[in-house]
Amino acid sequence: MTKTLHYLFDPLCGWCYGAGGTVAEIAALPGVSLRLLPSGLFAGTGARPMTADFADYAWNNDQRIERLTGQRFTEKYQRDVLGDLGQMFDSGPATLALTAVALTAPERELQALKAIQQARYVHGLDITQSHMLADALTQLGLGAAADRLARPDAALLDANRARIAQAQALSERFGARGVPAFVLEQSGQQQVLHSSAVFSNPQAFLAQVAGA
Repeated sequence: MTKTLHYLFDPLCGWCYGAGGTVAEIAALPGVSLRLLPSGLFAGTGARPMTADFADYAWNNDQRIERLTGQRFTEKYQRDVLGDLGQMFDSGPATLALTAVALTAPERELQALKAIQQARYVHGLDITQSHMLADALTQLGLGAAADRLARPDAALLDANRARIAQAQALSERFGARGVPAFVLEQSGQQQVLHSSAVFSNPQAFLAQVAGA
């Protein structure tokens, strides 16, 4: 029987980027369906302007994530993204871009998330701008999603709100604190998994998902 792993994340969450390798392995597990649910944590009222203090905090945190997971945070990202003071730390546009992919090529949403994260953390691009996101989607061959993002219609906006609401409802139900968070569903039953294992013991986390 297929299990569903609901993955609660935010595209501007460095820890979610750090979890990317393990999440990709989960997606390849037989009998497990991975469902991406953006939480909107850093969108809307959760967005904030970049300040020098926040940039320093983010960079120190990012270095810790890199040591734990091996995911790269480049000096170009530090200079061009964190150093762009006044830029909004706002995941709304990237979240909408992923919903556009979910509507047009759902099987490629995880690939799109990885590309968006790498655009920011490796290539130092500003993924809070819709045109940058549309370019990234186009380069992946996701032209339909890029077009939807460039001209968001009611269906796209409604789907985006619904996905965020679903993530927030799961988070509230299980008392998940922040992202990444994982809720495993099987035979109509749901349980939250401790996401700390993704970083401390990813193989044990994978075994837990596969063997639950």
